[in-house]
Amino acid sequence: MTEYLTQIEAALRDQHSPAAKETIVRRLPPDSGLEAIGVRMKDVFATAKAWTDLDLAEVPGLLSSGLYEVRVVGVSILDFKARRRGLDDDDRRRLYETYLDHHEYFNLWDFVDRAAPRVVGWYLLDKSRQPLFDLAQSGRPIERRTAITAAFWIIRQGDLDDPLALAELLVEDPSELVTRPVGTALREVGNIDEQRLLDFLAAHRDRMSRPTLRLATSSLTEDI
Repeated sequence: MTEYLTQIEAALRDQHSPAAKETIVRRLPPDSGLEAIGVRMKDVFATAKAWTDLDLAEVPGLLSSGLYEVRVVGVSILDFKARRRGLDDDDRRRLYETYLDHHEYFNLWDFVDRAAPRVVGWYLLDKSRQPLFDLAQSGRPIERRTAITAAFWIIRQGDLDDPLALAELLVEDPSELVTRPVGTALREVGNIDEQRLLDFLAAHRDRMSRPTLRLATSSLTEDI
């Protein structure tokens, strides 16, 4: 184990909480392959923030950890790095590639939701969105979740065409890992341009599950 990984794991173990471990273990999927130390998320994020300067080449060692909180630290370091001002396109490309090249370790929804918008979506703001459409056609639901979750950042910038095309592609996905963020993406589209959302609903409402529809319409000014 490398020195930095030993230090991060030790810092997390120093913040162990039996109650936090019980909460994490209860919600970890049995097939996640991860064990929990038992650290409150605010403390995990604080640890990650303290290690934001870690060389990017070292982050995959965190992402591949079998400990849930260590992996969250790795994911969060990517996100904290992406938030920094003054990053050039090459900096963002390296973050983006680190995420996609190690996607097998982003195997839980919270890992994806933490990093995909700024690490993946931000990099693709001024580029082809074809990588998102490729992910949207993946056989792995978690990769399809990355596609629509990365689009959150694109939506936030007022660019709605590709996110709506992704939503159309994924609106009938068989996995709630995908359809729930589709609903969230549509809600955010509506917050920027309600008519675009209404047009989408008019065309695709019959294809949407009730939970997805509820999420999509939760911010509408009038019932539909």
